[in-house]
Amino acid sequence: MTRPTGRLVTIRLEPSHRQQQYAGQHFVVRLTADDGYTATRSYSVASDPDDDLVEICVEKLPDGEVSGYLYDVVEPGDTLEVRGPIGGWFVWDGSCPAVAVGGGTGVVPLVAMLRQAQRLGVTDRLRLAVSGRTAGHIPYVEELRAAGATVALTGAGHRLSADDLRPLADGADLGFVCGSARFAEALSSTLVTVGLPVDHVRVERFGPTG
Repeated sequence: MTRPTGRLVTIRLEPSHRQQQYAGQHFVVRLTADDGYTATRSYSVASDPDDDLVEICVEKLPDGEVSGYLYDVVEPGDTLEVRGPIGGWFVWDGSCPAVAVGGGTGVVPLVAMLRQAQRLGVTDRLRLAVSGRTAGHIPYVEELRAAGATVALTGAGHRLSADDLRPLADGADLGFVCGSARFAEALSSTLVTVGLPVDHVRVERFGPTG
């Protein structure tokens, strides 16, 4: 476990029954109270599919039942109830050129794609653009910067635009957008505006408390 900021914790899981994983998938964490009450949340995977462990990144949210527990209570060696990997739509196997756009914690599945691309030696096939209010609001921001990602800090007045995405989408076969509902809607539309067919854009969105 690591806590890269005062709001984020990365947890590396060792599933008891490992299944084939694809970059872009997520795991569900379920907590059960003594009285039987349960709460579940989905968390995207940041680790490369070939990683021996499964890495998730959790943002501690105000009044977050699961995120607060994972951030404040869980310790290395604890056992968690998880299910996954889940999702067959928002995945990339590295075989075609792609552009991936993430906002805030929406960058997490993109990190799995990046790490997979680095392992496969096909980083030229993946172009990345990420956004957050500040760098501290973008998990893995230094790793993404080192990989050449376009980083837009909205707190500094930089919002991802068609001008940012047009050169990244040029020649791409697939587009991936992950972030809040508003972010996902805006940036998926932008990818279509700059030339990607609408049915080539795959979107993962989460709500205000996601």
